[in-house]
Amino acid sequence: MPGDLAAWAAILLVAAITLGSRLAGAFLMSRVRMSPAVEHFLDNLSISVIAALVASLVARGGLREAVAVALASLVMLRWKSAVWAITAGMVIAAAWSFALNA
Repeated sequence: MPGDLAAWAAILLVAAITLGSRLAGAFLMSRVRMSPAVEHFLDNLSISVIAALVASLVARGGLREAVAVALASLVMLRWKSAVWAITAGMVIAAAWSFALNA
C-alpha cells in the first residue's frame, strides 16, 4: 500500500503543478503588453521546445540519429514540408538499422 500512496501523491502533485502553471501563464499574459517582440517570442516558443527535444534525442543517440536528423533538416529546408522531412528521417534511420542488422 505505501507504493499506491506514493503513486497517488505523485499524480496529485503533477496535476497541481500543471494546473498552477496554466493559471500562472494566463495570469501573467493578462499583465503583459503584447508588443511585436512578445508576439515573436511566443510564436517561436514551440519551435524552441521541439528543437530542445530533438537535440536531447541526438545527444543521447548515436551517429544514426544525428544523420537522420540532419537529413530531415535538409529536406525541410529544401521542400518546406514537415511530412517529407519526418519521412526522410524515419527512412534513413530504418535503412541504417536494416543495413547494420541484416
